[in-house]
Amino acid sequence: MVISLVCRTFATMKKIIFEYLGIIVGCFITSVAFVFLINPYKLVPGGVYGTSIVLHNLFPSFQVGTFGYMISIPLLILSYFFLGKNIGARTLVASLVTPSLMNLLTTLAYPTEEAMHTLDPSLLAGGQMDLSNDLILACIIGPILIGLGEGIMMRCKATSGGSDIVAMLIHKYLRVRFTNALIAVDAAVICFGLIVIGFGLGTEAPTKNAWLLSGYSLICIVIMSKTVAYVISGEKNNKLIFIITDHDKWEVRDFILDKLDRTATVITSHGLYSQQDKATLMMVVRMREVDEVTTAIGHLDPNAFVIVTDAYNTFGLRWKSFPQRHQLNLE
Repeated sequence: MVISLVCRTFATMKKIIFEYLGIIVGCFITSVAFVFLINPYKLVPGGVYGTSIVLHNLFPSFQVGTFGYMISIPLLILSYFFLGKNIGARTLVASLVTPSLMNLLTTLAYPTEEAMHTLDPSLLAGGQMDLSNDLILACIIGPILIGLGEGIMMRCKATSGGSDIVAMLIHKYLRVRFTNALIAVDAAVICFGLIVIGFGLGTEAPTKNAWLLSGYSLICIVIMSKTVAYVISGEKNNKLIFIITDHDKWEVRDFILDKLDRTATVITSHGLYSQQDKATLMMVVRMREVDEVTTAIGHLDPNAFVIVTDAYNTFGLRWKSFPQRHQLNLE
């Protein structure tokens, strides 16, 4: 009894420690992406740090990470009261570590304080990482890294303290899909960036075609949100197959159980035209297994009728675990 309790306690502590380590790793990946691939090019990929980039253009003496602190505080309060203490504690860690790492990396990446104010990419890391002429690379690699970092944090029950908190609130109380809510919230931030950076309402006159940065920012948001969804939920490529056949179901059964190593549910059905009893098999497979199934069924029963459709989510044995009560479905 005591040994069992100690083992469970140790397992719980180990899980918590690994979750917090995961949060730190996610914070680091996110910070690297912003400092080296987003901030220098005035891209605005939504969220707290997208807003911070815009505010940095208005007040360049403050670092982007510093604005992150300023904006995160009220969002953390909302997270604490509306998303639960457990998520709030982890979000607090993420929200403190990410801007700290961002400011630290900014200080190390630029040679002077003036360079930190302008965020001149030609001075970034000694000019070795200037992608000014290859902006599309920054728009692809940066959001992928941000999505990876934020996805890791969310899998560890935390957020970066940004628009994801607002999106989680919308998801929880308005039942809007998380990724759709995230895109909507971040689109508002892009508009803010368009006004300040694109139309030159900041401290400096806009460069030529600066308004195009909003288009690049939109690309960033789409890539970032898709990456977050992928890291959290994985590929949505499960397929639901209905097989209607009057062939010997035992031969089909042997194929499904032994060769495919899957299982299926047999539903008794009746043909409206033939007036004959048939067997309808319902099964879920990976997308890569669809061709194998359809080819085999076509060989066993050329007269079979097969329907393949998407299975948005699959819960149960050998698939995803059932969500816990009050757990947020971050998709």
